[in-house]
Amino acid sequence: MAYGDNVDPKNRVVAIVLVGLFTAVLGYGLVNGLNISIVKKIAEKLDVVDVEEPPPPEEPPPPPPPDNVLPPPPPVVTPPSPIPPPVTTNTVQSVPKAPPTPPPPVFTPPAPPAPPPDLSQAGTPRGNPGRWATNDDYPARAMREEREGTTGFRVTYGADGRVTSCDITSSSGHSDLDAETCKLITRRARFNPGKDRAGNPTGGTYSNRIRWQIPR
Repeated sequence: MAYGDNVDPKNRVVAIVLVGLFTAVLGYGLVNGLNISIVKKIAEKLDVVDVEEPPPPEEPPPPPPPDNVLPPPPPVVTPPSPIPPPVTTNTVQSVPKAPPTPPPPVFTPPAPPAPPPDLSQAGTPRGNPGRWATNDDYPARAMREEREGTTGFRVTYGADGRVTSCDITSSSGHSDLDAETCKLITRRARFNPGKDRAGNPTGGTYSNRIRWQIPR
């Protein structure tokens, strides 16, 4: 069935009449120079006609929820990082030590008095010992017999520097040469006396040798 068959005959007559009026007014407006606004007003009045619109289509019912729908997973909660415990530093307080006990005083005996200075000094020959015996003193018999040798001697002298004794320490091999040695030394030798620790003059001893040789 066509859409026009459902229109009420009364409404159709009204629509025909209105269309005729609209045509007449439009023609009149064109002739008389009417403004387009009149036409718009008339067009708005024409919209007043009740026109039945078809009913909206029925919405389909929503689909049933599925049977096996898994619930959403629970949210993952990240645990907070553990906070390390505070580090406790054990402070050891040093206990002051008692001062060490001083050692007992050590008694040092006084040093002994210094000994007096040593003023000892050995005696020395006075003059040249080589002149105590010369070639002129050579015994005549020993010279004729051409006897030679070396005699060693040791003399003792007193605090005055004079010889008090003479001893032969090594023989020349000839008794006359040894005896002449001590005779000459005792008569000619003189000494500067030595000194003891206190600086007093003192005697001493002296040793030497005489070589008996015939002059050529």
